[in-house]
Amino acid sequence: MARQDQVLLLEPQHELKFRGPFSDVVNTTLKLANPTDRNVCFKVKTTAPRRYCVRPNSGVLDAGTSINVSVMLQPFDYDPNEKSKHKFMVQSMLAPPEMTDMEGVWKEAKPEELMDSKLRCVFELPAENEKTHQDPDANKMMSSNLLKSESSTLSMKSMSSTLDDGEVKKVMEECKRLQTEAQRLREENKQIREDDGLRMRKSNVLSSSQHSSHSMVKEEGLSLRTVALIVLFFVVGVIIGKLVL
Repeated sequence: MARQDQVLLLEPQHELKFRGPFSDVVNTTLKLANPTDRNVCFKVKTTAPRRYCVRPNSGVLDAGTSINVSVMLQPFDYDPNEKSKHKFMVQSMLAPPEMTDMEGVWKEAKPEELMDSKLRCVFELPAENEKTHQDPDANKMMSSNLLKSESSTLSMKSMSSTLDDGEVKKVMEECKRLQTEAQRLREENKQIREDDGLRMRKSNVLSSSQHSSHSMVKEEGLSLRTVALIVLFFVVGVIIGKLVL
C-alpha cells in the first residue's frame, strides 16, 4: 500500500538555504503548518546529525496550528567546489485520539501511516561587499535567541499537554518539600559535626586533667615516703647513740 501524501505544509518546501560565512553557527527556519482538523506527530531528521542542531526535532502539532523549527548549521570549513549532499526529512503521521506515549506511537506505526517530505541543503556565500558590513556576531546571537525561545515554547507546550494544573501544583509542592527536607538534613549534619567536635574537646580536657591529678598524687606519695624514711633514720640514730653512751 502506497504511503499517504504529506498533510503538513512546509515552508520552504524543497530547500534549506544556509548563508555564510560558515565560521560561526548559521541558522535557518523551517515552518511546519497543520491545516487539518487532527493533531499530527512530526519528526525532523537529517543525514548529517552531527553537523546540525534542530530545535524542536519532534513533537505534536495541534490542528490548525504551526511551528517554526530552528535548524542550526555548526561551524565548518566551507569548500565551494564541494556540493552539499546533506538532506532533511520531515516525517509525520496523524496522532491517535488520547495519545499518551508519542514514542510508543512511532514504534507501532505502520509504514502506510507515515508521511514524509525531503529537503536538500544549499550553502551560499555573501558577496564581497556584503562581507565588510556583516556583523560576525549576528548569526550567533540570533541562533542563541531562537534556541532559547523554541526550547522554552516546546517545554511549556510539552508540560501543558501532559500535566494539568493540579498535577503541576503537586509537582511544585513536592519540589519545595524536598528542598526543605534537604536543608533540614544539612543543618542536622552540621549540628552533629559541631557536637562531635565539642565532645572531643571535652574528652581531651578531661584526659589532661586526670593525667595531671595522677602525677600530683604520685609526687605527693614519693614525698611522704621520703619524709618517713628520714624520720626513721633519725629515730634509729638516736637509739643507737643512747646505747653507745
